[in-house]
Amino acid sequence: MRFDTTLGLESHKGPVATVLKFVLYAGIVIIFTGPLVGLLVSAFNHVVDPTHFSLPEQLTLENFTKAGERKVYLYLVNSFVVVGFGLLLQMVVSVFAAYALARKKFRGMAVVLLLMLTTMMIPEEIIAIPLSVVLGDLPVLHTNLLGSYAGMILPVGAWGFSILVMTEFMKEVPVEIEEAARIDGAGELRTFFTIILPLCRPALGVIGVFGFTMIWDQYLLPLIVATDSDQWTLPIALRTLRSDEEVGIGVLLAASLLALLPSVIAFLAFQRQFMRGLTSGAVKG
Repeated sequence: MRFDTTLGLESHKGPVATVLKFVLYAGIVIIFTGPLVGLLVSAFNHVVDPTHFSLPEQLTLENFTKAGERKVYLYLVNSFVVVGFGLLLQMVVSVFAAYALARKKFRGMAVVLLLMLTTMMIPEEIIAIPLSVVLGDLPVLHTNLLGSYAGMILPVGAWGFSILVMTEFMKEVPVEIEEAARIDGAGELRTFFTIILPLCRPALGVIGVFGFTMIWDQYLLPLIVATDSDQWTLPIALRTLRSDEEVGIGVLLAASLLALLPSVIAFLAFQRQFMRGLTSGAVKG
């Protein structure tokens, strides 16, 4: 089956149309890849004047060396720790919560879904103060999570977007498959891990990419939790480097490249499942 593009360019034939499409596609590529290429080249550029941007003259690792002196690599490790454990926790919570919402019938299900949607609509700035109070004295346990990795990881462990995506995907899994597994003697947990979860790999790719990006770009949460500069994550470090007049633009670009690469690598790692998940959602919807 053939689909025309949104602009309807596929329906136009001939040399003129081909040239116009080539120019349009080339312009789109330049607009979207130009800043990325500029960032990549400038990060390895030898900047003579640290207060001004200059065109590439000589490739060097000087910017990355100076970034290490500014503890950028420490902040990068902190970001990896937070995003690693945070994403793992978020995906575990999402799949179990989605299974309950997709397969279990209970009173107040619509209210639960509404509350999850509400959490996605509330700006982070509104909950900043209540969140700091809760993290300073965790209810029931009365534990102070400020100044710890746990304080940065637990709040991102449940995300309404991931739960809703997994819920809608699991609803499309035929119930007959589970019934057949139970007839063969499989328990609920075994059915979930051996049948339901493997079928949800495309959705796992979607929530993996979006979840990684969401946690990696967190700025306000680490700013609230961190009580020492050594606990900062890379987004906070970028803001600090930008406001430091002694740091050259080259160092800032090198740190920006380090902040960009993990997101690109995460997308490439989950690309197949991500595209399958988007396509499955479009077809099933």
